[in-house]
Amino acid sequence: MRKNTSGPDLTRRAKCHTRYGMKMTMHIDEELLGRVIAAHGFASKTEAVEMALREMDRKDRLKEYFKNGLGLTPEELGNAFDPDYDVMALRAAEIPAKYGKRRTR
Repeated sequence: MRKNTSGPDLTRRAKCHTRYGMKMTMHIDEELLGRVIAAHGFASKTEAVEMALREMDRKDRLKEYFKNGLGLTPEELGNAFDPDYDVMALRAAEIPAKYGKRRTR
């Protein structure tokens, strides 16, 4: 089969100015958006909005887990943990963190 060289190549994806998804117009409080960008160090407005959407989605999915559980029976849940796991022994083995500077009097 010969390749059609006379017309446009419809098999290639079109290159777009957006990285992915679609471009849209939204009405967002510019002051709020500016505070979020400054507080979290986002590189763009798009990045800040996308992160906010992902965080809202994450919280909703987490609520569903709390509401519906993980789909495990109590026995399965008990078997999911190592019986030799001792959190208190691990805490005792940690080196205490040093916070701030010591004040001299």
